Amino acid sequence: MKTKFTLLLSVVALATAACETDTNINDGVDTKEEAFEAAIIPYIDRTVVPTYRGMADNALLLAEACVNIQSAHAEGTLSTELIAEAGNYWKESRRYWEESEAFLYGAAADYSIDPHIDSWPLDKNAMDDLLEDINAGKSWSIDNNINYGLLGFHAVEYMLFELSEDGAKSLTHNVNYTDAELVYLVAVADDLAQQCVRLEAAWAGIDNVTTEKRELLEEAELEPSINYGESMKTAGQGGSLYKTYQEAAEELVDGCITIADEVANTKMGTPVKGAQGDAAGDRNYIESPYSLNSIVDFQGNIISIKNAYAGSNEGDASISDYIKSVNAELDTEVMTLIEESYDYIGRIQEPFAQHLSDKEATDAIDKVNELVAALESVYSELSKN
Repeated sequence: MKTKFTLLLSVVALATAACETDTNINDGVDTKEEAFEAAIIPYIDRTVVPTYRGMADNALLLAEACVNIQSAHAEGTLSTELIAEAGNYWKESRRYWEESEAFLYGAAADYSIDPHIDSWPLDKNAMDDLLEDINAGKSWSIDNNINYGLLGFHAVEYMLFELSEDGAKSLTHNVNYTDAELVYLVAVADDLAQQCVRLEAAWAGIDNVTTEKRELLEEAELEPSINYGESMKTAGQGGSLYKTYQEAAEELVDGCITIADEVANTKMGTPVKGAQGDAAGDRNYIESPYSLNSIVDFQGNIISIKNAYAGSNEGDASISDYIKSVNAELDTEVMTLIEESYDYIGRIQEPFAQHLSDKEATDAIDKVNELVAALESVYSELSKN
């Protein structure tokens, strides 16, 4: 028969065991949250913000270069070199944009910046009609008369780059602008720069951009109302958009899945299906065709996935580190597929429009779809309790 003292010891022991169990459970949760927090902070500070800053800086240089084209044209000194300089700034800003597409949530979605600056393909017929109207002196404005399909990167691209008539690889720059067309080019390039700067400010915080950029946003009344970077870095705290760092990590990975799927099944898949006679496809649905930048665009998206998942800099804590700790085989698979996807896409020749039926194109689509599936497994791993 147990004494009262024995029963008391038993109760204490059970309580102690229960506390230890609770502590272990909480430690597990805390450790997981700590791992995600450790990954999110460098993701914002060393991947998201620098990527948007590079895009904004080069977009401002592009806008300035377009003004220089307009001035030189007025003076009768416009050269292909000036246009090529603007084209180079376009390509550099564009590179950063494509390397940001794994994180199109947040400001890019909330402020409709993505469709504003990157609707594609360009409606060539509508663009030609617009330029005809502009040259005829008809009134127009970016705010009232132009849809997203005639703004942003691809409108500027169309104005700066001109493919040869046979669609060959050679690329020429059109120097035969009219005064009215250059007014349009300058306006669209300036609008693009404003949107790029808004993205940087939205993730870095308005106080963490240059005075020039703050003044630009204030004048255009485009100051962001949310600091998206700080919100993600302070998950679980008052004012954050995220209840936990796990939520933030899940959105990060979901962004990677979304862009991987888009590369495989829209950017490459839609035109390739069209070339194969599939009714679901459209062989003219090609991104960045005038600059012959399609393949670079696709590879930039894969880089965006790599940087988001594994960090932009050696030693950055990342989601890859967490996955490696719980499922090393899956992490290895993802990292391998990222590299293979990049390489497979690089085997496709430009102009992309002329190589839609090549085996390299279908192989690349299949490989990126493998990456989609692996990233979906990562998301499932993150979601486990």
